[in-house]
Amino acid sequence: MPAPPSQIKLFGLLTAGLIGVTLAGYWFWPRAPVVVDRFAVSSALGDGDNAGYQRADMPRPFQFPIDHGPHPQFRNEWWYATGNLTDAAGRAFGYQLTLFRIALAPTAPVADSAWRTNQLYMGHFALTDVMDQQHYGFERFSRGAVGLAGAQAEPFRVWLENWELAGSGSEIFPMRIHAQESGIAIDLTLNAGKPLVLQGDRGLSQKSAESGNASYYYSYTRLPTKGAIKIAEQTFIVQGASWLDREWSTSALGPDQSGWDWFALQFEDGRELMFYRLRRKDGSADAFSKGVLVSSNGQTRLLRPDAVDLQALGEWRSPQTGDRYPAAWRLRVPAEKLDLTVTPKVADQEMRLTVRYWEGAVVVTGRVGDQNISGQGYLEMTRPDQR
Repeated sequence: MPAPPSQIKLFGLLTAGLIGVTLAGYWFWPRAPVVVDRFAVSSALGDGDNAGYQRADMPRPFQFPIDHGPHPQFRNEWWYATGNLTDAAGRAFGYQLTLFRIALAPTAPVADSAWRTNQLYMGHFALTDVMDQQHYGFERFSRGAVGLAGAQAEPFRVWLENWELAGSGSEIFPMRIHAQESGIAIDLTLNAGKPLVLQGDRGLSQKSAESGNASYYYSYTRLPTKGAIKIAEQTFIVQGASWLDREWSTSALGPDQSGWDWFALQFEDGRELMFYRLRRKDGSADAFSKGVLVSSNGQTRLLRPDAVDLQALGEWRSPQTGDRYPAAWRLRVPAEKLDLTVTPKVADQEMRLTVRYWEGAVVVTGRVGDQNISGQGYLEMTRPDQR
């Protein structure tokens, strides 16, 4: 949509819960099975009836803390955290927690029941255990009613049952992230690191040519993180760095676009790089691909598609689904003398959920000029039929 679950942050996932689901009167039983048909990402995000929703069609002033909270006048929204962490012995982990808000209609229904709502929430939670080469992925759905799921700006909190991101009073940081499912759990505290980054044009991230096919998008690209990870009966005390993305929109992709590859990289020299390559149906890179390079002191440089050269290296085939993804990437930014190789820490970090995609922890090696450079981050790739 991250990016979409950005960046593009999993745009297709934001509407996935709506396809093939009948919610008469906006009723939705929590944790009920959801049947989702196969769909084209471009159709889910570019087509459909957007009447009554606001659209991201021009830059706007951001207001905090209110913009950390929900924007129900837009159809889709998400809060997306990823990070790379290690324990005292050097055991490495990656995590993802994304909470999505999806409007089923532009206006709220008649409030004749506490259960009735026009807001659906979806969550994706994943943990990668690098040493054991294991990846765990989970999904939840719930209605935004009777306290089951919701979002608020003050005090900041977004939750889906006991999966949540929560701030402290009127401040978003320190932020506590908590999720647990089937013996896998994270309990982490993210602290303010570098300043907030407005993506695209002052926070307007245009995804295709039509006015309004865009999102409002900002990121926190480096957040010092501490806490605990639990796998079965083992608890690991960890620390590292996280990345937080925020986006909201009503429509994004155009009819000729089919998917994306999204990189969020943190370098050891204190810089970060985000880049998403939008793909057209003919396999070429779309002109609305873009990214940002963040300096060690927080200054930003917009990366247009002609500034970044991406080359897929090899191929990995999912043993479970048969889907094929690049096994690694070469990413070059010639103007910055950056020449990087981005390699998954675990090959199988496929999210086999309602919508399949690959998202996981990666290691970065390469050179900046005549100096070595290293880092880590997260990579998101849509399925081959969206390539």
